[in-house]
Amino acid sequence: MIRTLIADDEPLARARLRSLLEVIDDVEIAGEAENGIEALRAIQEQAPDLVLLDVHMPGMNGFQVLGALTHPPHIVFATAYDEYAIRAFEVDAIDYLLKPVSQARVSEAVARARTRIEQGTPPLPADALRAHFDRHDEEPSRVRQIPVQNGRKILVLPIAHILWFGVDYRIVYAHVDGRSYMTGYTLKQLEERLDGAQFFRAHKSALVNLDHVREIVPGVGGCHTLVMHDTARTEVPLSRSQARALRARLRW
Repeated sequence: MIRTLIADDEPLARARLRSLLEVIDDVEIAGEAENGIEALRAIQEQAPDLVLLDVHMPGMNGFQVLGALTHPPHIVFATAYDEYAIRAFEVDAIDYLLKPVSQARVSEAVARARTRIEQGTPPLPADALRAHFDRHDEEPSRVRQIPVQNGRKILVLPIAHILWFGVDYRIVYAHVDGRSYMTGYTLKQLEERLDGAQFFRAHKSALVNLDHVREIVPGVGGCHTLVMHDTARTEVPLSRSQARALRARLRW
């Protein structure tokens, strides 16, 4: 069976794709996702063989989802837009379906996936995907606000309100006073897009807004702790190497 995940923010589009897949004998629907962040989590947890992935979704678009995966599955893009077709095939997508999708095109895409799976052809390796997305991000633009997931809604938070970004289960969360929100960025992308004088990589899994640091507390072995300016006085570890870098910057 070809375990298949459907990722699309439109309920009617998901229902349409499900109905078209259900008539194909060797396809098993592994689940659905209604935004990019859900898609990323579902792929990581369920490890489907194939994903029908929309390009335009809230939280993370289809390309961002693919770029955040360590072990990507086979991908078929399904979208109402045709301007991303070349980029889709650059990341080794099996097919690129334009909405409204027909039964014939879905069956053809699944047949291509079936052939790759039977032949043992792997999806594009993660390092090749990284190289592709790095090429498309050579001149990243600065961001002053960032979309985050809040239940079924997308909030747009001013960067100045965010205390720190942290990684949990390969998803980057934006931490505001007392709340944390899923984002569609990697820490590397945020570092490239945020003001380097304001945001500092405290360790490999945390990017801190220096405007919201209350205290720097010495620890054992040259490590330190950053105490944030929030109600809970949140503590963010500061690695030994980064403590040296921050000391040089702040001259403490």
